[in-house]
Amino acid sequence: MTTSNMKSIPTVIRNSVMIIRRQRTGRPMPGRAASSVRANGTQRPPNGLMSEMNVTPFIDVLLVLLIMMIIGLPAVLHKTEIDLPTGEGNPIDSISNTVFIDEADRVYWNGERVSRTQLRNTVMQLAALPDEPQLRFEPAPTASYNTSVQTIALIKEAGASKFAFIGNHQHKDFAK
Repeated sequence: MTTSNMKSIPTVIRNSVMIIRRQRTGRPMPGRAASSVRANGTQRPPNGLMSEMNVTPFIDVLLVLLIMMIIGLPAVLHKTEIDLPTGEGNPIDSISNTVFIDEADRVYWNGERVSRTQLRNTVMQLAALPDEPQLRFEPAPTASYNTSVQTIALIKEAGASKFAFIGNHQHKDFAK
């Protein structure tokens, strides 16, 4: 740039201030005609206010977030070797015993009716085994809650550690 083309700094600042003030007030610059048509062909409101949202900052923020995600997500450059077992594994314990309570609050051990004393003795014998079998508890949907609670307490006192509730799907309407 040559010195003849350069304007003095105060002149540039004064012109910039004038342009900003004119843009804020909506009045045309001196020597320029007022235009109510924008570059995209839409009409400018008479008060000079813009009615649409400026989405440029929004797009800038989205692009920054996208770049941060691309950089932040690590590429899969390594893999971890895991030795998986190849054998049959431990067989599932097929020995299980079922305690069933019917609608009349009678207690059954593997389908045979038993008293509370017989149930306690049987559970104590199973708990003493080195490989204790699973004890499954299945009350009927209409069995009394009190009998079920007493039976669970008896099983717990007898020392059973492998204990499972089965048939819970029958009680899905309990609260209704």
